[in-house]
Amino acid sequence: MDHRDIIQQVKQYTDTSIYRDSMKLQDIILTEFRSFLHQKGFLEILPVTVSNVTDPLNHEVFHAGFSYYQEQFTLTKSMIIHKQIAVLVHEKIYCISPNVRLEISEKARSGKHLYDFVQLDMEMLQAGREDVMDIMEEMISYTIKMLLETQQELLGKYHPDLKVPSLPFKKISVKDALDIYGKDYEYELSIRTKEPFWVIDMPIKDREFYDRQNDYNPDILLDFDLIYPKGFGEGISGGEREYEYEHILKRMKMKGTPEKNYEDYLKLAKENMLKPSAGCGIGIERFTRYIMNLDHVEKTRLFSKVPGISSI
Repeated sequence: MDHRDIIQQVKQYTDTSIYRDSMKLQDIILTEFRSFLHQKGFLEILPVTVSNVTDPLNHEVFHAGFSYYQEQFTLTKSMIIHKQIAVLVHEKIYCISPNVRLEISEKARSGKHLYDFVQLDMEMLQAGREDVMDIMEEMISYTIKMLLETQQELLGKYHPDLKVPSLPFKKISVKDALDIYGKDYEYELSIRTKEPFWVIDMPIKDREFYDRQNDYNPDILLDFDLIYPKGFGEGISGGEREYEYEHILKRMKMKGTPEKNYEDYLKLAKENMLKPSAGCGIGIERFTRYIMNLDHVEKTRLFSKVPGISSI
């Protein structure tokens, strides 16, 4: 692992304006996100950073686990499991959630990966995919509008042509995107568009057991990604959730997910305690990067953790 010199790192923070500017804009972004969701009836819950169960993810990362009093725990990769349980207590919840995903060092070149990052995770009880997408479209448009009204001069330094996106956002299915643009469809679409858009209907093999199958086409899922324009790529991922025990079990077997890692979660499903819900996560650093038109998410925060590079 490459090691950053702490003196140079702190001088970079203090001697350039970009970190002060990103801190200021990010503070406003978080304030407006919270304000918008509170207006919509959401409650903020505290994050879970250590658990005996977490998101298995659909790609390989290094394990961030440890043993404590003879039980295995891990740093949470997302709040997905906990959100499904939290909506049983209040029907609309969100969380500003730290996530640790120990990505391989090659991901550093993407400009959008950190191995310790923050996302706003939200979930709604008895909601469908479209409900979540509508809320996110409104929240993003509302926040960009507030930023342009209050921080026009600052945004002019970084992203002078930033505009409030038109509603509703456009949608394209994975099948159509693949047919038109090939396997690099996310990048190809992102560099060709001027506003955020949705990619929907991911193939079942491309996501984890908790994303709900389409009842009318079991080869695809009722999920979505939001793609930022200008090559900034994916910024939101979410969908409807599986909640029925037999469906979850079938999906776990399909993915090769060890059932023993999710015993408590499966107990709830078996007792019919999980209910239909939908939600998503929006990366705070990635949204800030898009708003500021930056080349890498590491410039959106202090103490950024870039894959393969050590940092205080």
